[in-house]
Amino acid sequence: MTHGESEGGTTRPARAWWWLWASLLMVVLLVACTLPAAVVLMMDTGRDGETSTGAAAPTEDPTENPTTVAARQLAERIGELLNRQSAALLAGDRAGFLAIAESDTARTELRRRYDSLQALRVTRWSARPSGLPTGAGTPGEWRMPVSIDYCLVLRGCQPTSIVIDTRWRDGPEPRLLEIEKSKPSPSVLGPHSEQPGSMPWEVSELTSVVGQRTIVATVREHRELLPILLLRAEAAARVADRYAVDGTPPDRYRIFYAGEKEWRTWYGGAQSYWGDGLAIGIGGGHHEVVLGPESLYYGDYFDQLLRHELTHAATLPDGYWEDPAWWLVDGLAEHAAADGEPVARYPVLAQTRRLVRGDWNGKLDDLYPIEGMSDDEVNGRYGIAYLAVRYFADRFGEEKLLAFFKAAVHDRRPAAQIAEEILGAPWSELQAECATQIRAAVR
Repeated sequence: MTHGESEGGTTRPARAWWWLWASLLMVVLLVACTLPAAVVLMMDTGRDGETSTGAAAPTEDPTENPTTVAARQLAERIGELLNRQSAALLAGDRAGFLAIAESDTARTELRRRYDSLQALRVTRWSARPSGLPTGAGTPGEWRMPVSIDYCLVLRGCQPTSIVIDTRWRDGPEPRLLEIEKSKPSPSVLGPHSEQPGSMPWEVSELTSVVGQRTIVATVREHRELLPILLLRAEAAARVADRYAVDGTPPDRYRIFYAGEKEWRTWYGGAQSYWGDGLAIGIGGGHHEVVLGPESLYYGDYFDQLLRHELTHAATLPDGYWEDPAWWLVDGLAEHAAADGEPVARYPVLAQTRRLVRGDWNGKLDDLYPIEGMSDDEVNGRYGIAYLAVRYFADRFGEEKLLAFFKAAVHDRRPAAQIAEEILGAPWSELQAECATQIRAAVR
């Protein structure tokens, strides 16, 4: 069995997106210079009934393009409907939530989303048009991206934002014809993040249970597993809380137990072939944990997997990209997964020994596993990362280890720049000593 992975929305290097952001910026600037701003009504409603609306639309410009005027007015009407739908969701009014739909397809899709969001204890939901509608190819039909901010369990959380595509029929009160699932996009979570796409509540009918530190959800076929999943998730959360880099652990760890179908579809189905679980960034400072099919039946390894992935959720910032600090990110997660067990009981020590005795060059910054590697090599790389973090924890203590982690992963500073500042010795010296200790540990 292989170990879980961390996921920030994509494994593609951040530099691959610089040209896309430049293009998006040019488009935004061109639109801003040639069109009047689109003003839509916005609402942010909570369980307590609070409501705030955006500024009223300005007086129409008589020189404005008539097509732009019509599109803006349609966006405003759709915005009013979305406001009412948001209020219905938070009030537990399913009929009101479904009222905007005209087609059976849209109504079925909304019903599943409503039921799943209620199961996930949605506490904040603000939906609004994103930009102006465009023609859908049929007279009277329009496509409109919709931006959604939402919270689960706690009303005061930092919301997650996603954008989904919708299709509407125009009229005094527009009606929803189609709502799509969210797609991976770099336009929502910032220049180093991606909207992951296909959130579990968009894809599946969910059921859940909420604990002191976690919310655990799965599909109805596996609902009988929820009590034991919650018990073990709460235990893992108590370990992961200790590694919150800034001293503030997640408000709730969000854990989704997947069947075979869900593993292939949730978050776009982009899970790595070697992973039994992953923590994926969704924005708002949240990472959701997905556990692979039948992982609950892996014995003690399941608890290690939970501690590993929840530690990712406790330690990773928004927009984390796989980079030379991978050894530190997954090494810390493995360190938490071991939870004080002696090195001799590390489950993939044999694979680690083979890799260390083989062609490992003693460097830590090029350990990130890539597609095509054997399970043994992947496990060996996780093992080296674990032994490296254990060396730093034993030598410097976990407080300094977490300070080093924050500087390297959150502030994205190279190890060579921060080692002497935080740990009091040059990185070249520390890395060499670490390699020596790793080789000694696997003799």
